[in-house]
Amino acid sequence: MRCRAIRFLLLGAVFTAAACNDQDTIKVRRISFNGVNAVDKSQLQKALATQPSSILPWGKKNYFDRTKFDTDLSRIKTFYANRGYPDARITSFDVKLNSKQDEVDVTVTVSEGEPIRIASVRFSGFDAIPPEHLRTIRENMPLKAGQARDRQQVVATQELVLNELRDHGYPYAKVAIDEHLGGRTSRDAEITFNAEPGKLVHFGQVSVAGNQSVSDRVIQRELAYQPGDLYRRSLIQDTQRRLYGMELFQFVSVQPLEVSEQPENLPTRVSVAEGKHQRVNFSGGYGSEERARVDTEYRHLNFMGGARMATVHARWSSLDRGVRAELNQPYFFAPHFSLSVSAQDWYTYTPGYRSDVTGGKVMLTHRASAATSWSVFMSSERQTSTVATDVLGDLKLRNNLIAIGLDPTTGFQQGTATIVGFDAQHSTADNLLNATRGYQVSFHIEQAGRFLPGTFSYWLISGDARHYLPIGTRLVWANRAQAGNIDPTNGDQTLVPFAKKYFLGGATSIRGWGRYEVAPLSDSGLPVGGDSMFAFTSELRAPLVGNLGGVLFLDGGTVEPDPWGVRLHDLNYSIGPGLRYQTPIGPIRFDVGFQLRPIPGLAVNGTPETRHWRIHFSIGQAF
Repeated sequence: MRCRAIRFLLLGAVFTAAACNDQDTIKVRRISFNGVNAVDKSQLQKALATQPSSILPWGKKNYFDRTKFDTDLSRIKTFYANRGYPDARITSFDVKLNSKQDEVDVTVTVSEGEPIRIASVRFSGFDAIPPEHLRTIRENMPLKAGQARDRQQVVATQELVLNELRDHGYPYAKVAIDEHLGGRTSRDAEITFNAEPGKLVHFGQVSVAGNQSVSDRVIQRELAYQPGDLYRRSLIQDTQRRLYGMELFQFVSVQPLEVSEQPENLPTRVSVAEGKHQRVNFSGGYGSEERARVDTEYRHLNFMGGARMATVHARWSSLDRGVRAELNQPYFFAPHFSLSVSAQDWYTYTPGYRSDVTGGKVMLTHRASAATSWSVFMSSERQTSTVATDVLGDLKLRNNLIAIGLDPTTGFQQGTATIVGFDAQHSTADNLLNATRGYQVSFHIEQAGRFLPGTFSYWLISGDARHYLPIGTRLVWANRAQAGNIDPTNGDQTLVPFAKKYFLGGATSIRGWGRYEVAPLSDSGLPVGGDSMFAFTSELRAPLVGNLGGVLFLDGGTVEPDPWGVRLHDLNYSIGPGLRYQTPIGPIRFDVGFQLRPIPGLAVNGTPETRHWRIHFSIGQAF
């Protein structure tokens, strides 16, 4: 009893201190829970107004507020009730001041009680939905028999079946929830979803509102439906995605018009608000490989009408620099097709070598869906590669220079490449900057020379596969595999531009090495690139505190001098930890890679390298 009295006296002191201060002074250092097993602790904490302060000096500081904390205690009970635990209660709580009396640790102890469990889930009145669709809903719905009755899952299942009706021509459908307690036990819940489909409806006339410089024709050609088609909610959503994808509008709404009766042909209205059609973007950054980087881009949307897009992009960094210009024509004779014309003058810097690519490309793209697209292209490039002056003085490089088509006297390779190629990709990843689930596969093939004019003659094939698997509610297992091969005509290496050679190593591949350091070496130890490549990486990603996360990674790969020369038993490996700090433009990344199999004779900038680890700092996930 005495200990309990002391505890409440201390708690009263904390409340009094917090209430009497004119300014917030007592920071919340930590919030912990006892007895919480049936729900996710991190989700429970996010539901509270009382939040811990960031451990980072520049992070947000949260202060203890007695009124908010009292409300949080009620909020915890509501949180549990909504997840099927109506008898959950707070048995105790503790607010401990530190010795300086400027921070508190909050501990809440919960008695969860017995849950109400789902005994059965039934569907009534869904004859309008094909049986196989209803069977798929049963398999994939969040509400499952035997689980605690979660109100969010009940509502999510209701929305799921309601949207299925709306996607089969019934926009006026209604679905009611009938919940009955008392099956085999008083805590068994029998839930029935009762549907009233209403009238079968088709799309009617389409009107456009809000556009100024963009014509109605440009907007209407992006419609995923036409008057007379069976009403489907998914087609309205697809239309909205297409219009946003044009980047012409800052707001898009596609909605059925409200009418007094329920017509068989339902009119819809496309409402838009145009954004700025001319944009100039400047950006800069710093990474362990590229050092300082500056980018600038000018974009003209709706260039000369027709939703054409003109872009000019310039970059300067220690790794690459140059200018690219592109003109894109959407809706090229048919929906889903676009034509782009581009030109570039681009320099790339590798250890000991420099390459310059100048030329243009014409590409036809077909976007079958938001997830799938393919392209065919033709390009003509002037390729120039040069050995650095200090490297040219290394007599050991003579044979290597000749082998890859560089003049051993001038260190110079120049020629033209006329290329035809094909690209395809499919992605279900949930986020381009920081994916947590889904997969992405891409494929590339190109042919230069042979029946095409030009100095170079080869064919190239490559592929990239990525997979993101959530483990529980906090971990993500991310994996990537890459493979590529260059096959010069008649095996003549001088017919392959040096800029096409494969290199590995760096912030996005095998992180135990620097950029381009994993490749066949010259006699003096400099990477000279190869014709075949295989690489993989595997990461376990987890949140730590606030916006700060951590990873553990394993990378592996090899580059071989000959086509189809990859030997999987001869890979180079690296392993290490990393940190991620989430920002609106993607995570800031810090990785430390350790070599598991050092490369003998490796030289960096002509100097023998004995260090078997690398540090990488950049923005964005490794993949």
